[in-house]
Amino acid sequence: MTGSPPGPTDVESVLLSPEEDIAAYRTMLLIRRFEEKAGQLYALQAIHGPCPLCIGQEAAIVGMMMEARATDPVITGYRTHGALLARGVDPRRVMAELTGRKTGLSSGKGGTVRMFAPELRFYGGHGSAGLGAPLGAGLAFAARYRGDDSVTLCFFGDGAAARGRVLETYKAAARWALPIVFVVDNNTAAPGASIVLGSVPSAISESGKPFAIPGEQVDGIDVRRVRAAGRRAIERARRGDGPTVLEMLTYRYRGHGGIPEQTGGGAERRLEDADPVFKMRARILASALMSERELKALEKAVRDTVVAAAQAARTAPAPERDALLASLEA
Repeated sequence: MTGSPPGPTDVESVLLSPEEDIAAYRTMLLIRRFEEKAGQLYALQAIHGPCPLCIGQEAAIVGMMMEARATDPVITGYRTHGALLARGVDPRRVMAELTGRKTGLSSGKGGTVRMFAPELRFYGGHGSAGLGAPLGAGLAFAARYRGDDSVTLCFFGDGAAARGRVLETYKAAARWALPIVFVVDNNTAAPGASIVLGSVPSAISESGKPFAIPGEQVDGIDVRRVRAAGRRAIERARRGDGPTVLEMLTYRYRGHGGIPEQTGGGAERRLEDADPVFKMRARILASALMSERELKALEKAVRDTVVAAAQAARTAPAPERDALLASLEA
């Protein structure tokens, strides 16, 4: 995916250090392998209920989270796993929640769209389309009220972008110049459809204009360009200039349930063009940051981490019957 080329002032900001390149790849790969394992467990009926995966959206998540501070609140729609892992949540706790275990983030009572890690400033996981927008505005309002300099990152999908609750949130966020960045994942092609490479006609990035909120369409396959766009939007919010809408052009590889969908002939080669993990690996090799042998060692370590998380989740105890109806704080 090529997207729009960065402007003259963006070139330096999209260059990552060797350490950042490797860290970005490690986190993106962790998300990919975790989601693949979750899809397997879903197919085996070890995960019940919805299990939306973010395979294909790794760069859009990691690029934003690399630029955010640990004190910046994060809130998402129903694709929660990637943002949780990028924030640093233990994969074992995320997998345990998916499988309904007591050791999960919400003690096994919430599942994929009810995961919270407030100690890491992560506030869900919300299954109702667009609900995270007004809640995210509330987090940003609280930051403004307290007088701190945190910026809320609010992730939701293109399907929620036109909801009334989202547009009303834009109106309030603009009026109060709230420190928030709205990150909209625009799956430019659904599974089984043709992949769209490059910028696409869309009203999402301009949806905040009626409220004087600037927007930008971003190549969501390139973690460097995501981070550069995230830096501009976060810095703008942090200095008190209000919200920004960032439309991330990505490709969703899996259906909403977590099961792979059929693709047409020749899909393997097309998918590589829209695969942020594949492209990041190729960049590291081309830049000689790591050898093939070193990359395989890193990849094995990530795979072992995910396998261990799945094994721990499968053997962890289920919540007690009485606890299922009790408050999480009880």
